[in-house]
Amino acid sequence: MNSDHIQALFDRIAPVYDELNHGLSFGMHRIWKQMTVKWNGAKPGDTCLDLCCGSGDLAQMLAEKAGRTGQVYGVDFSAAQLEVARDRSERRCIKPPIHWIQSDVLNLPLSDNQFDCITMGYGLRNVVDILSSLKEIHRVLKPGSKAAILDMHRPDSAFVRTFQQWYLDEVVVPAAQRMGFTEEYAYIAPSLDKFPTGREQVRLAEQAGFATATHYPIAGGTMGVLVITK
Repeated sequence: MNSDHIQALFDRIAPVYDELNHGLSFGMHRIWKQMTVKWNGAKPGDTCLDLCCGSGDLAQMLAEKAGRTGQVYGVDFSAAQLEVARDRSERRCIKPPIHWIQSDVLNLPLSDNQFDCITMGYGLRNVVDILSSLKEIHRVLKPGSKAAILDMHRPDSAFVRTFQQWYLDEVVVPAAQRMGFTEEYAYIAPSLDKFPTGREQVRLAEQAGFATATHYPIAGGTMGVLVITK
């Protein structure tokens, strides 16, 4: 899919995105996101960025870490997802308030060396140019600072891989179908097939200019976090 198709997809699923993710991961997605925030080293007073922020879970976690003296920005190209994120953060009275920006993550309207830490959750697999996305993260990150990128992966284990495909076919797609979003969730399996492995992501991060890059498989290798330092 091209960028316009992906943007339209996330606009359509915005009303059910949180509910489906929570149910289909048995609530584990929150733990994986907490791990991601821990790995990027967010602390009080930091200027933080969450890319492909969706409904805002990671941005809210960054705000809790940054505290009243910090700043947090959430970026997504889906206006519908940003509306959900903005509404949720306002109802929770998140401090500091989060700055929501609608933008393509391949061309961020942000300054060089602006951020102390960056997160991205389930976004790298959906960008049309992974290397360009990593280069843009490198550009806006301060020297010596970290980004942590969470996403789904194809596991190395053949057994776990078979289970993952069964779960996608027999649980995820039927659940989405009941809500009228069959096509939107059927794309997950082919997107996983094309997504670089952890080792390949490390090589891409190094090619983008990062000083260090480590990929941590989690959830049996069905998920992973790429931690990169500028």
